[in-house]
Amino acid sequence: MGFQFGYLVSILPSLGEAALINARLAAIIAVLAILGGTLLTILRAMKIAALNAVVAVVISFIRGTPLLIQIFIAFYVLPIFGLDLGPESAGVAAISLNSTIFITEMMRGGLTGIDPGQIEAATSLALPRWLIWRKVVLPQLFRIILPMLVNEVTVIVKGTALLSVITVVEVLRTSQQIAGSSFRPFETLVGAALCFLVLNLPVIAAGKVIERRTAGARR
Repeated sequence: MGFQFGYLVSILPSLGEAALINARLAAIIAVLAILGGTLLTILRAMKIAALNAVVAVVISFIRGTPLLIQIFIAFYVLPIFGLDLGPESAGVAAISLNSTIFITEMMRGGLTGIDPGQIEAATSLALPRWLIWRKVVLPQLFRIILPMLVNEVTVIVKGTALLSVITVVEVLRTSQQIAGSSFRPFETLVGAALCFLVLNLPVIAAGKVIERRTAGARR
């Protein structure tokens, strides 16, 4: 059974509609992960021993286990402890936590690229800590980690495909359903891949535009 381009074209509208679910979930996850990663970075910088010990354990678990297992834990294990999340909510929670950890690690590394003299100068002016983070640290930190942050958002978009295993009817699950009824898995998987490519291209392009503008501003 050869590849049929016409069949691929015919299923693209259905796959595109399903891809909107991936886009919506990825946008929610990206916002939560960036906010969570920023907050966690600030908390870690406060050097509270007990908090940093807990964070270290969580980071080790998240970095050392597959995202798919983390999704299964959120969907199948948390209800045992009374936290019964729907498929989309469980998926958002799992991927958001995963991405939060990676973003806070990016930020921790990025902090080494900021001149400590700037922070010392702001502190000597008796500026509140939150204002120092907002005006001095975070603007520079986001410029430093921007390429890695763009890459992390593309990982988030692709990671939403894993939610098909917990019954979220996104583009991959839709392609599997179409393949099951048509017995044409090649075209449907190619169509799903094209959808993810289309979702990620604007993210990559936007990252390059922002990077150029911030580079120009520094000059």
